[in-house]
Formats: sequence, structure tokens, C-alpha cells
Amino acid sequence: MSKEKVVKKSNIDIKVGLNEEHVPESIQWRADDHPEVDGWQDAKGMMVSFFDKESRDTMRIDLWTTDLQIMEMDRMVFHTLRGLAESYAKATGNNELAGQMQQFALYFGEKTEVIKPSKEGD
Repeated sequence: MSKEKVVKKSNIDIKVGLNEEHVPESIQWRADDHPEVDGWQDAKGMMVSFFDKESRDTMRIDLWTTDLQIMEMDRMVFHTLRGLAESYAKATGNNELAGQMQQFALYFGEKTEVIKPSKEGD
């Protein structure tokens, strides 16, 4: 456990607007320390994970609005996979496994046509 003291706190707020069936129609977020924008930002989807200190399990909140298109979900998952690989490499230094994760992200991106294939004939 870190012995460093908290010197600042920052909030990240999320608002989810639900329809009659409790399905998200709108997602908005804001962050105290957002470097470029002040105020609420619209989003069509979100994926948030928390690693629980006590249970040592991951709690996830994955939501998307009714107007999120499949191609947009493909793009969101592609960028999330790439980001996970980068975060994993930074946190663990395991560049070999992070590289394999990046390879899968590229494969996913090509198969979903988020990115162009790196080689012809794939």
C-alpha cells in the first residue's frame, strides 16, 4: 500500500438518461481536470472497470445508447483494446504480452474494418 498522501481530489461525473425500459438513451460525463473542455460531454457508449481492493475482482459498467451503431461499437472496442494493451505495458513492463494484445487489437480492427488490412489478401 502506498504511503503517499492524497494532495488533491478530482471528480469524474457520469449521467445516464434511461427510457421506459431502463435502456440508456443518453450518456453524459464531465471531469474536474479535463484539459480541453469544461462542462458536460455527450457520449454514445462507455466501458468502466474498477478493481475492487477487498474482493480482488473487477467490477464493470458497460453501457451504450440506443443510437450507437455497430460500426461505432466496433471502433470503441478497437480503441479500448489498444488502450488496454498500452496500459498493461506501462503498468507491468511486460512488453511481450502487451505486443500480443496489440496484435489482437489490430486483427480485430481489420476484421471489423475499423482499420485497413496491413497486408493484401488477408
